[in-house]
Amino acid sequence: MVLVTLPAPVPTRHPMDPDPAPSSKARAVFALGLVGFLTGAFLGGVIPATVALLMARQAARQAYDSEGYLTGSAWIRRGRRLAWAGIVLALTSLVVASIAGLLHLAGAPGGPDFAPGTD
Repeated sequence: MVLVTLPAPVPTRHPMDPDPAPSSKARAVFALGLVGFLTGAFLGGVIPATVALLMARQAARQAYDSEGYLTGSAWIRRGRRLAWAGIVLALTSLVVASIAGLLHLAGAPGGPDFAPGTD
């Protein structure tokens, strides 16, 4: 006896289904993440990076709730990565600046200068 398997039927779209549309928030997340990454070393990138992360959560939730009719998940992923990289750059520059400040303070003479023959 030979069993023949039939291919699964391909789901077709209903004519009343909406067309997939690009999410405008996904592009905004990417743009804010890029600004956060580019200005992250100057500590100003923390604000757009934080806004990008908050907006990414909203955009991902809306894309999930739309059941595939909102596109742009790749832009959300890229924006999140850039935003996190901007925050890491900002933290790195803050640590480097504090270490440089501490080294500058440690190198400064702390007491009064006495004459060479004074004990």
